[in-house]
Amino acid sequence: MRYPRDLNGYGPNPPNANWPGGAHVAVQFVLNYEEGGENNILHGDAGSEAFLADVVGAAPWPGQRHWNIESMYEYGARAGFWRLHKLFTETQLPVTIYGVATALMRAPAQLAAMQEAGWEIASHGYKWVEHKDMAPDVERQQIAEAIRLHTIATGERPRGWYTGRCSLNTVDLVSEEGGFAYVSDTYDDDLPYWRVHQGRPQLIIPYTLSANDMRFVTASGFGNGEAYFQFLKDSFDCLYAEGEAGSPKMMSIGLHCRLVGQPGRYQGLKKFIDYILGFDKVWVPTRLAIAEHWAKEHPYVAPEVVPSQLDKDEFVTRYGSIFEHSHWIAERAWAGELAPANDTAIGLHFALRSQFRMATAEERLAVLRAHPDLAGKLAAAKRLTEASTAEQASAGLDALTDAERERFTALNTAYVEKFGFPFIIAVRDNTKSSILAAFEQRINNSAEVEFATACAQVERIALLRLQAVLP
Repeated sequence: MRYPRDLNGYGPNPPNANWPGGAHVAVQFVLNYEEGGENNILHGDAGSEAFLADVVGAAPWPGQRHWNIESMYEYGARAGFWRLHKLFTETQLPVTIYGVATALMRAPAQLAAMQEAGWEIASHGYKWVEHKDMAPDVERQQIAEAIRLHTIATGERPRGWYTGRCSLNTVDLVSEEGGFAYVSDTYDDDLPYWRVHQGRPQLIIPYTLSANDMRFVTASGFGNGEAYFQFLKDSFDCLYAEGEAGSPKMMSIGLHCRLVGQPGRYQGLKKFIDYILGFDKVWVPTRLAIAEHWAKEHPYVAPEVVPSQLDKDEFVTRYGSIFEHSHWIAERAWAGELAPANDTAIGLHFALRSQFRMATAEERLAVLRAHPDLAGKLAAAKRLTEASTAEQASAGLDALTDAERERFTALNTAYVEKFGFPFIIAVRDNTKSSILAAFEQRINNSAEVEFATACAQVERIALLRLQAVLP
């Protein structure tokens, strides 16, 4: 088993989003339409809804309807939706609807208004219910039913997907279903990215719960519209500044008709919209527009090799010589916890280096002894490994004068007699003269200091070798 979580992502050098018009940030508004799709015995569910409503300490009522929570959801459909619809149509800002299929089937007037406004309507699943304990086959059936009902309601198949209350299987199942320009059931980045499942790339456009109005009804959330505005403004200002500095990002804002559609909360959202309209370099798209832009600007390119996915033989064949003549290091790394974070030069070096550091002193000494003398007999006989040959040539050690060769030979002999292993240095970091200077300085080290120094140089050589073959 491999550790499946990707804790690396784009790392310190994310791609330039290249948003249209040179925008510094893409601000994307999502309006979740869930009213009429929530838990309710009228919908065939086991009990009432208890999630994201203004009832403190709400819990499901098995076998009963909860009149108060039902009416709060109804507020979203009857009043909140229209308040938000007016705001976005008057400002002419596009919106992505996350539409629960069963909710859309109960909202003909709201659906007509969404379509007349030209809003994207993505799928928010079949019903607004919890999926964490749902069997994969059942969830797969519900995904298919959501698509069917969505198509009936809107006239076209959804091209975006967000379950929300998802299971561990949701993103895989939606990817397997296919036909989606994007999936948004992640919260792990400020930019879209490609995720491969069963050999098929799926674009992921991460969503948000931090800039989400659901925090109006959570313990550590927003107490009023002003607090919501301030959080949105601070988020926008941070991302806008990063974009000005050459690293444009995406800002997602999640809304609910029954939550931010309330008057006091609504004012915070309106104030934020007024604020961003004062900036020139802002792109306000639908999520589908982001997906289409990303697919064009950053199409999926399959990596030449994914180290963490290789079988043992290929892994050892590729990386067994990174530590000179020490295939056992690669074997142990392969048997350990490899993950997407180990698929870069730095990441794989960490995995290999960790095995080297965890080895016994005798094993590490054997690694040191596996290295050839610099400009020694093996080099003269052209019996070095390909990597060692190239490394020594990079510093001109394959073209020494007679005097230089004599000096290297004398130093090699004295060094090995004193320490019991060859002098090791990352040749690519040095010149011929700096190597000689290090040689003459390090030969005076104590055995303990020089063993540690040589081990550090072995690790450095390994990193340089990996950087030549991996990103």
